[in-house]
Amino acid sequence: MKFISDRFASPSFRRTLIGAAVLAFCSGSAFAIQPFVVKDIRVEGIQRTEAGTVFSYLPVRVGETFSDDKSVSTIKALYATGIFKDVRLEKDGDVLVVIVEERPAIAKVDFTGTQEFEKDMLVNALKDIGVGEAKTFDKATVDRAEQELKRQYLSRGLYGVKVTTTVTPMERNRVSIMFNVDEGEIARIKQINIVGNKVFSDKELRKELSLNTSGWFSWYTKADQYSKTKLTGDLEALKSFYLDRGYVEMNVDSTQVSITPDKKDIYLTINITEGEKYTVSDIKFEGEMFGREDELRSLVLLKKGETYSGARLTATNKLITDRLGTFGFAFANVNANPEINREKREVAFTFFIDPGKRAYVRHMNIQGNTTTRDEVIRREFRQFESSWYDANKVKLSRDRVDRLGYFKDVTVDTPEAQGTNDQVDVNLTVVEKPTGNFQIGGAFSQAEKFSLSASIQQANFAGSGNTVGIELNTSKYSRTIAFSQTNPYYTDDGVSQSYELYLRTFDPPAVNIGGYSIRQTGGRVSWGVPFSEVDTVFFGIGLERATVKTDFTSPTYFKQYVRDLGGPASGEGTVSSNSVPLTVAWGRDSRDSAVTPTIGRYQRANLELDLIGDSKYFRAVYEHQWYRPLTSWATLALKGEFDYGHGIGDRPYPVFKNFYAGGIGSVRGYYSSSLGYLDTNGDALGGASRLIGNAEVQFPFPGQGKDRSLRWFAFFDGGQVYQEGAKMRLSELRFSTGLGVSWISPVGPLKLSYAKPINPMYGDRLERFQFQMGTGF
Repeated sequence: MKFISDRFASPSFRRTLIGAAVLAFCSGSAFAIQPFVVKDIRVEGIQRTEAGTVFSYLPVRVGETFSDDKSVSTIKALYATGIFKDVRLEKDGDVLVVIVEERPAIAKVDFTGTQEFEKDMLVNALKDIGVGEAKTFDKATVDRAEQELKRQYLSRGLYGVKVTTTVTPMERNRVSIMFNVDEGEIARIKQINIVGNKVFSDKELRKELSLNTSGWFSWYTKADQYSKTKLTGDLEALKSFYLDRGYVEMNVDSTQVSITPDKKDIYLTINITEGEKYTVSDIKFEGEMFGREDELRSLVLLKKGETYSGARLTATNKLITDRLGTFGFAFANVNANPEINREKREVAFTFFIDPGKRAYVRHMNIQGNTTTRDEVIRREFRQFESSWYDANKVKLSRDRVDRLGYFKDVTVDTPEAQGTNDQVDVNLTVVEKPTGNFQIGGAFSQAEKFSLSASIQQANFAGSGNTVGIELNTSKYSRTIAFSQTNPYYTDDGVSQSYELYLRTFDPPAVNIGGYSIRQTGGRVSWGVPFSEVDTVFFGIGLERATVKTDFTSPTYFKQYVRDLGGPASGEGTVSSNSVPLTVAWGRDSRDSAVTPTIGRYQRANLELDLIGDSKYFRAVYEHQWYRPLTSWATLALKGEFDYGHGIGDRPYPVFKNFYAGGIGSVRGYYSSSLGYLDTNGDALGGASRLIGNAEVQFPFPGQGKDRSLRWFAFFDGGQVYQEGAKMRLSELRFSTGLGVSWISPVGPLKLSYAKPINPMYGDRLERFQFQMGTGF
């Protein structure tokens, strides 16, 4: 192609084809462009692209000299945008003409035959690759998207998948892309063979694998669907299984994965060499230990003469590293070097300790809080900026933030600060959960007719960390109006303040448990003073007026209370009492989470005492919760509660302060609040003392990973309530056992249980299936 110079152009054709010169220049030809000063630039051929966009990519401007170099760089720059499939440059006098042909734009991306994946998920995934609405169409990119789509199906075990892509031209230089998918049938694991195992049986080893043949729950766990990622994890699990039992030299020699011609069945073979079982012969330390060798040696979980355990070795490394971290050595490196004696089948370890440099904390960063204010989170920090790094304080900071109960997940990492070798940043990432709860409901029953209830509670009001609650409940026989507020940082030192105002009335129908009514009006205020990182002491005072009204249908228990409080000798009448309860309480919370704890304790002791008012009573409550991980995926939770109340002097214990038992939160399988003393109608009226015990083993649902928001559990409950002054006989305890599910749902915690009462007695009201919305053990 020949470059036509401006000097030889005829008057009727003043444009010069610069593109030909560029090609000649790129191919090393002697042709060259006669340089000229650009007086103007004109863009032709654009349909959707703005002219300004083209100008922004041009390496030449008006007033500059256009030359061979500028021609090459201009065409390269425009091609590099990916917007154009053809670019030409022409010269019209002193005007540079840029002629482009745009690539088509993608107007629509759609799918047919997709059942394994949600369409929206596929659309978003392909958009990340470059295939999406408003994106520029590129055949190579579409082919890559098709292969990625197939890869996603292969990862789900659909090896017979077929994907056909149809590109349909549309008006205004646009195209529509349709991915037609024939998913085929899922290829399932038909058989898993383990070759080379002698000490442990196939059955024992298969328990360590996440991959499995088809079973009852395969539809949920997907364990029978082959995945290379899962297989890699399973091989590591097998190695850990052998290492934990002393087989230091166990090795996975090879794996074979074969699929039948119809692509429906998969056969998996794992070849292993077990090796010999080793015991620990010696433990040594080398490196910088700052004179703390004895202290670090006490952290070693491996013992001489015992069978080697890889899990204990890993845990020892972590304990030593964490201990060095408490002294500011954030980058401590601990390596255990094994010395194997194959003749004696013994292994000795030398721990090489390199503490590195002592590190400062540069920044404490918070991420993920869209509602909660930074100060609400920062005031829980115990690791501070510009101070020595302390691993214990970092962990304590994370646990305190998690115990707020505002977040579904709280994680922390400590990367090295860029540009330094002695500073770290502490990055705390939270995932917020709804902390407000609004409920409104109505019900109709033959006894109560129509009832309406509503309640509002915000545990993190406007992200301030304050808890505000309004409770409204009205029915024919029960009414409640209550307002409460808690400020956990009433003072900067962490002293909390809570107050509550309430009006409660209860007037049950005589056909149920006899006629009587109770009306309580009052309020309280309390303060919590922290004495340590996990201990808080509470002080409070309240004022309450209670009125009890009885008639000839009332239970004997209530009539006696009216007589004891100075009412008519018949016990039928109205008595009122004023009480000024003083409260003192102690709480200790060392749990790792307030929502889904896996380790730690929660203890609460509360004494309510009225010496000033008319009631004159005391009411003591002690609760203890204990959590401990049984395995990496199972948690043991134990709870015990002992409550005791009694009147002072000649005053009876107030009937409206009674304790109740039965139902979720106490003894599941028995009707809510149905245990204890029964009146002549067989109805429970509660008691002045209570004894409750619960045990749960909690498990995550298969496929949940580290997500603890959905769990199932097995439980064993026991408990009973007793009348004032009655002896607490353990033989009267009621027991139950069963299974349940707990879910931190978007509307609040939900717990369901199915219980079997173990020792029900005559008159007990049983309720096997129960559920509860709200917090609880």
